[in-house]
Amino acid sequence: MKILIIEDDATNRQYLSKGFSEQGYVVDCAEDGQQGLMLATSESYRLIVLDRMLPKLEGLALLAALRATGNTTPVVILSALGDVDERIKGLRAGGDDYMVKPFSFAELLIRAQRLMERPSNDSRPSQLSLANLHLDLLAHKARVDDHTMTLQPKEFQLLRFLLEHQGQLLTRTLLFESVWDYHFDPGTNVIDVHIARLRKKLQEAGARVHIETVRGAGYRIGPAT
Repeated sequence: MKILIIEDDATNRQYLSKGFSEQGYVVDCAEDGQQGLMLATSESYRLIVLDRMLPKLEGLALLAALRATGNTTPVVILSALGDVDERIKGLRAGGDDYMVKPFSFAELLIRAQRLMERPSNDSRPSQLSLANLHLDLLAHKARVDDHTMTLQPKEFQLLRFLLEHQGQLLTRTLLFESVWDYHFDPGTNVIDVHIARLRKKLQEAGARVHIETVRGAGYRIGPAT
């Protein structure tokens, strides 16, 4: 089983990684929220151990962005913020458990194992489809009918996120958080440029899909009418 540890303190990060590794788990680590969100949304984990006070992206903001993508990976929050109100905030943001620093690793391990014993809700498919457009998530390839499309990595990530939420209105903020770096300047036109390129490639490939721009709100993908 793979575990993701998102912790900016190097001593705590190494302590947690060593502890879980000694129990036979495969461990990935992130030292800031931005890197943590990227790993959490691009890899499959059985558990995430999440610090709250992280650089680049605060822990609860990371958790909210992760849950907004439909990711249901169990999350244990570790934080020095231990009063009742703070614990409630963490659980309401989507945390499955909350432990206060300093903590006992033995207790954390028991709580983590109980969460990992729960039936997994991770039913993410290996392929996504809409009309005659098909995305192979394992091979990172897109095709229209039987013809392969050439997409840049960020175009593939953007198309994947759109297809994972087809029919839903996706705000620019959510796209920044989930496809780009969280602190990307919201005044930039990077999303518009990538959407325009993606539309052109889909049209040229004959894909019967449409990426709708909802003015002032965001984007939505659906079948072409």
